[in-house]
Amino acid sequence: MTTNWQEIIAAVDQALDGYLPPADSFPPDICRAVRYSVFAGGKRLRPLLVITTADIFGVPLQHALPAACAIEMIHTYSLIHDDLPALDNDDFRRGLASNHKVFGEAMAILAGDALLTAAFETLSIAAPVYFPPHIVVALIQEVSRAAGMTGMIGGQVADILSEGRPVHPDVLEYIHRHKTGALITCCVRCGARMGQAAPKQLQSLTAFGEKAGLAFQIVDDILDVVGDEAALGKKTGADAGKQKATYPAVHGLEKARAEADSLYKSALADLAPFGAAAAGLTELAGMLINRTK
Repeated sequence: MTTNWQEIIAAVDQALDGYLPPADSFPPDICRAVRYSVFAGGKRLRPLLVITTADIFGVPLQHALPAACAIEMIHTYSLIHDDLPALDNDDFRRGLASNHKVFGEAMAILAGDALLTAAFETLSIAAPVYFPPHIVVALIQEVSRAAGMTGMIGGQVADILSEGRPVHPDVLEYIHRHKTGALITCCVRCGARMGQAAPKQLQSLTAFGEKAGLAFQIVDDILDVVGDEAALGKKTGADAGKQKATYPAVHGLEKARAEADSLYKSALADLAPFGAAAAGLTELAGMLINRTK
């Protein structure tokens, strides 16, 4: 049975709307800037991963929403900051003008900061309604680790330092596993934490998340070479123009495709112990890897 993804996305959007201050709250400039990027048409892949993993263990959708929304806030903050002139200097995101092009660089920086802070506010205030303190602390630990220097930020730094120079394959893998993969792995681990997964179950889901996250970024690299700009909502060829470390640049396009496919199949194998309970997560993995935008 195909999962009703749009119904789940609508629930995520409704929850995000409730967790964030209204657009006319004072000062309205920051509230509008935050909402502009949060509701700019994202695919909500990370919240879907959280919710679908939690569902394996019978965690209700409503209970999983605080963690799902917190991770989406962090993801959105990272996109706002990535687009800034000091980093990737991108003028468009999801087919719309980047946050800093609409609200200015200072407000874009503050909008990203506000979303990062709001993520932990959401976890610490909304999650305790449904989970005991030790689960809430575990969620905060998972998210902070994935978003910080040993996760997304570390990968971003390595990415910046690697621009315009030859990159060893090990460094490339580090960048992808941390800049993108860490938060995707965090999604499935948070879902498992909420479901109080057994150690072996958490291990299997972590392996799934790591492989799916790496494959996701490799596909992103490939789409920057061969993707359709209209579908992607941003210019293609940007990675090559900035001499970024990517799988097609280091390994070639065909090898990059083969690696993404191999990781995808291996990730699905990690879900085998869960049987039919992981049908939604299996479907979602296909959406992550076999995408055109």
